[in-house]
Amino acid sequence: MTATKPTKDPSRFVSERAQNIPPSGIRRFFDLLAGMEGVISLGVGEPDFVTPEPIREAAIASLRRGETHYTSNWGLLELREAVADYLERLYGVRYDPRSEVLITVGVSQGLDLAVRATTNPGDQVLCPEPSYVAYLPAVALAGGEFVAVPTRAPEGFKPQPLDVQSRVTPRSRSLLLGYPNNPTGAALTRGEMEALAAIARRHDLLVISDEIYARLTYQGDHTCAAALPGMRERTVLLGGFSKAFA
Repeated sequence: MTATKPTKDPSRFVSERAQNIPPSGIRRFFDLLAGMEGVISLGVGEPDFVTPEPIREAAIASLRRGETHYTSNWGLLELREAVADYLERLYGVRYDPRSEVLITVGVSQGLDLAVRATTNPGDQVLCPEPSYVAYLPAVALAGGEFVAVPTRAPEGFKPQPLDVQSRVTPRSRSLLLGYPNNPTGAALTRGEMEALAAIARRHDLLVISDEIYARLTYQGDHTCAAALPGMRERTVLLGGFSKAFA
């Protein structure tokens, strides 16, 4: 049997929406550096220490006990209870682990689910730029319109309330925030976060707050968006284990 090369480009089966999304520049650098010796990669935000031994040993022990089967789509209840306690201890905001905490495969999946679940076709999602590379694709795949709010180096790459306010329209649905920020490293003070929260309340916007780098705040204290007055019920809070716990 002789195999013949397809005469048509197989990419014709890929949707226009997917084809219009650019590949991740971070991953391109990551793949390039993976094959080089003597190079310290700063392309992926993760700690430079291995996962602590008690966590590794607990994972190994669970495998030996045969705990390898399906769990609830919400995630293990014991884990959700621990997450709820952790958030209350850190920020004073309480979530019901049975109905308000969802375990995902990292924040990128959580972001994708949050945007898809809250964005109708044509809805606008406002987002300060520069931002994490997954934000724009998540909005595009949900059929929304990504509205960039530029930030500037002289202002520490922090979104200015007037810049955000000027981009709100009747089609604005949500405000997507990622602070502390990847890639700029910018972190917002409580006052700066409260100014953005006021805009969200004024225009009835949902806030999707990616706080994966919350524990890597070295100047001042991290402000949790959901812990601000009047924000818990209009905030989807995203966090994870990779940055703080390796």
